[in-house]
Amino acid sequence: FLAGFGSLMQDMLWCFSQVKGTIDTGVTEADIISTVEFNHTGELLATGDKGGRVVIFQREQESKNQPHRRGEYNVYSTFQSHEPEFDYLKSLEIEEKINKIRWLPQQNAAYFLLSTNDKTVKLWKVSERDKRPEGYNLKDEDGRLRDPSMITVLRVPVLRPMDLMVEATPRRVFANAHTYHINSISVNSDYETYMSADDLRINLWNFEITNQSFNIVDIKPANMEELTEVITAAEFHPHHCNVFVYSSSKGTIRLCDMRTAALCDRHAKFFEEPEDPSNRSFFSEIISSISDVKFSHSGRYIMTRDYLTVKVWDLNMENRPIETYQVHDYLRSKLCSLYENDCIFDKFECVWNGSDSVIMTGSYNNFFRMFDRNTKRDVTLEASRENSKPRAILKPRKVCVGGKRRKDEISVDSLDFSKKILHTAWHPSENIIAVAATNNLYIFQDKVN
Repeated sequence: FLAGFGSLMQDMLWCFSQVKGTIDTGVTEADIISTVEFNHTGELLATGDKGGRVVIFQREQESKNQPHRRGEYNVYSTFQSHEPEFDYLKSLEIEEKINKIRWLPQQNAAYFLLSTNDKTVKLWKVSERDKRPEGYNLKDEDGRLRDPSMITVLRVPVLRPMDLMVEATPRRVFANAHTYHINSISVNSDYETYMSADDLRINLWNFEITNQSFNIVDIKPANMEELTEVITAAEFHPHHCNVFVYSSSKGTIRLCDMRTAALCDRHAKFFEEPEDPSNRSFFSEIISSISDVKFSHSGRYIMTRDYLTVKVWDLNMENRPIETYQVHDYLRSKLCSLYENDCIFDKFECVWNGSDSVIMTGSYNNFFRMFDRNTKRDVTLEASRENSKPRAILKPRKVCVGGKRRKDEISVDSLDFSKKILHTAWHPSENIIAVAATNNLYIFQDKVN
């Protein structure tokens, strides 16, 4: 996998595959995509939006006429996962927006996924039905009850073929456990439990028990005026069911081991990079807040995303990251205006590729960045409808800071901060990426020669 990705990065052979979404002029708040997630095989891709909907795309089988052309992703199922609610005790509206989606490994013909809004996590079963039973004894074909006195023979029901129907049914609803907004959910490697994290607490759930959870982290101070940080993201280790990490708004990462104590208030490891006093500014605390944390597939490394950088940490070294990648350092001069328009509080996500050798994260102007950890090459690409011709090769983009601007460069003053890529996903075993740009989902793949 990913053989020759160094040359792939060098030649920028990422090509556009397809785009899903509505025309930009008709975008509504409910259409904005809020999460993207491949399942464990990469055959399904789920998106959640601010309207509480989940859309699942399925990869089509490869064409026999064109064996080298990979299958496209087409809509497989769409369902309303969450509805807007109102907390009457607190006079608080609860948005239907889907904050996170997490797939469970497939155990049978059905698929299972977790989706969450600010307060409630739901477990959904997505299954196919292409047969229907006919020939009931007590009901006629329209479903009406028959007169028992008219039943003279005993019939054996049979299954008849029907058009394929995909059904999404809620199997579990995990509610009433979070006072604050849920920002993360993570399925444990034992596949029996998962955790949900809000601003101040992390809860551990069993998939079979919906009416109670176990609180494993609580950083709420006795006096809320003493509050100095909040939890921003949390994730289980991919292989060890007792280990998890969570990040904070102070730019720190805590690794916890559930074997040491029932309540993991005391961390096993604490990852923090000392701040350079020369870079200290009014915005330092804001831009150091970590918006996403991800274990590598190997479980050896942790990747974190703050406002300006992506950092890779070795689990065995807590005092500083082993790699730091500048995502959009040219925005340092724009922090004041970004603060005024609230963009400085945007929460960008980051993802690993299948072999942990390349990382990807989003930026503004519908740009997204890729960093090759082996060759140290990086590239900026753009997701836009104008450049989205089928099989078209993406051209690298460059941002110019002051001075003369080359023909193929874009000035930092011309960047559109309303167009941002916060959510991305990478196929678990192939070079296929999904990028959410406002209400559009872009799918790219490496060019097949």
